[in-house]
Amino acid sequence: MVIARTRRSGAPRLKADAIRVLHVAAEWFPLVKTGGLADVAAALPDAQRAQGVDARLLLPGYPALVDALHGVEPVAHYGPAFGAARVDLLRGRLEGSTVPVYLIDAPWLYGRAGNPYFAPDGREWSDTLQRFALLGWTAAQMAEGGLDAHWSPEVVHAHDWHAALAPAYLAAHGAAWTPARRSRSVLTLHNLAYQGHFGPDRFASLRLPEWMSGQAGLEFHGQLRVLKGGLMFADRITTVSPTYAREILTPQEGHQLDGVLQHRAADLIGILNGIDETVWNPATDAAIAATYDVANLAGKRICRDALQDEFGLLRDASGPLMVVVSRLTHQKGLDLLLAGLPHWLDAGGQVALLGSGDAHLQQAWQAAARQAPGRVGVFIGYDEAKAHRMIAGADLIAVPSRFEPCGLTQLYGLRYGTLPLVHRVGGLADTVTDADEAALREDRATGFAFSGAHLDALTDALRRACALWREPRAWQQLIQRAMCEDTSWSSPAQEYAALYAALRANQPAQGGAALR
Repeated sequence: MVIARTRRSGAPRLKADAIRVLHVAAEWFPLVKTGGLADVAAALPDAQRAQGVDARLLLPGYPALVDALHGVEPVAHYGPAFGAARVDLLRGRLEGSTVPVYLIDAPWLYGRAGNPYFAPDGREWSDTLQRFALLGWTAAQMAEGGLDAHWSPEVVHAHDWHAALAPAYLAAHGAAWTPARRSRSVLTLHNLAYQGHFGPDRFASLRLPEWMSGQAGLEFHGQLRVLKGGLMFADRITTVSPTYAREILTPQEGHQLDGVLQHRAADLIGILNGIDETVWNPATDAAIAATYDVANLAGKRICRDALQDEFGLLRDASGPLMVVVSRLTHQKGLDLLLAGLPHWLDAGGQVALLGSGDAHLQQAWQAAARQAPGRVGVFIGYDEAKAHRMIAGADLIAVPSRFEPCGLTQLYGLRYGTLPLVHRVGGLADTVTDADEAALREDRATGFAFSGAHLDALTDALRRACALWREPRAWQQLIQRAMCEDTSWSSPAQEYAALYAALRANQPAQGGAALR
């Protein structure tokens, strides 16, 4: 079963002076997804249009997107470009969205199997740089008014390194534009760890002026680093949580770019992600065994039983059931959770895990399932509907990441009354209030948080979660408080709208003060 986005009501009526924003991304939920970027690219523009922003979206023309585009209109024909002999720009809409979508139809670069970054055999595409250079270059051409004769953006909003060349192309062309005509750029960092590293010899293929190949541009320690170029030339830089915006200014979390980010700190702000509450809603979710809401939680117990059956777990009520829905990488802290697993099982807990990634982590979790049948269940891979069933049926969702720019799974957990157990970093710190004595007394607690990526801190959080689970009244209060949290895109969309308006009005940046 594939989770589809709920069809929105008719496209909102926009005012004539609505600010025009072009989002530029490499993924879109549900058709092209490797992580949370796809969810944001799908949900944020929709939320912005509902608030009166003329938000549109530019995506690579992957086969899944080209095949799904409705009401297709040819916009422009250009080529050859970046190795493609033929490039067309198409406009249409994708199912369930009110957002006009532009697709770059370049079969030579995008018409292939695999995901956006890797071939089916797991190898990175050799022309990755060209594929995403075309994405950024097209965004800049649209901003210059050279492609769609009827619409051009005032703000180009680039997401992650795949789109980070858009601000560089805008800056390269900007000298010829008047300040009143120049489009502004925003670069959002969803995960600073991914930066787009290439050899310096590849710069010549980018159609950028030579001066951008140096330290004032894309060069970094003898390499071509695409994200660094975006950081140098974007008018504003955002991250997906306020805490992460502060963390990346440090050597510990700056992934070598902390110096560049400190240089741009006045233009850096953190805006927390939301989730698409039409997709993630336990009251209407067709993927789960029984629906429920904050006023009637009876369906959650049915979902718990169904989840135990699906993963071959015992119908055991002697301890809490915890799920993990994650990539299996060092960042996600799942080796730490594995080390704490004996403590959890000794306390009567169960675990169901869904994910894939590092081979040694996959093997280690599969071994844990073999050693504790009926207590630990593991599914290697990804299945969107299964993720919904897991989050609906569990008592807890573990997100013990060593660093986490925002995280979405803990937000899904809050929405479904599945209490997050998190490492207090990045967006996890911003979204989960630990169930300490004061927070419980004041009815503010929404989960369990620990500080420091070490076993003692994790096991203490696991112990506290088990103890509170055995107090049904307190646990129900926690669930209800969690489900009442605002996880929607409403507030973040308003914050982005204010940022765009300030850019249009040439107002100074407000980021630096918020980071101190």
